[in-house]
Amino acid sequence: MLASARFSVRPRVNIEAIQGTSREGKGFVQFVPSDEEKAAVALDAAKINYSRREVLVVRVLDEPGMLGDVALVMSKAGINIDSVYVTTRGHIVLGVDDLAGAIQIAGGMAVMTFE
Repeated sequence: MLASARFSVRPRVNIEAIQGTSREGKGFVQFVPSDEEKAAVALDAAKINYSRREVLVVRVLDEPGMLGDVALVMSKAGINIDSVYVTTRGHIVLGVDDLAGAIQIAGGMAVMTFE
């Protein structure tokens, strides 16, 4: 279950993308903030444990099958996608095991542009 929270420190950070799930009785939230440092300040002030990870944010054409095409190309390149969610602007966020490789592959796909 996701719950909203207000922090005593309000650095005015927008959440560009968010995904939540639960595993073994614990909730997990992944998000892309508009300002990573301000988000860290807010989480630290609220004493919320977190980790940081670089992800690939790409814009794909708004057509059926585009996400499948992206996943297939990444798979054929040996890149594993372990998380995927969508930004508030319709861009795709990919958590991958090889970010440099994913950037190279995405750059070669005509259906994608970088944010």
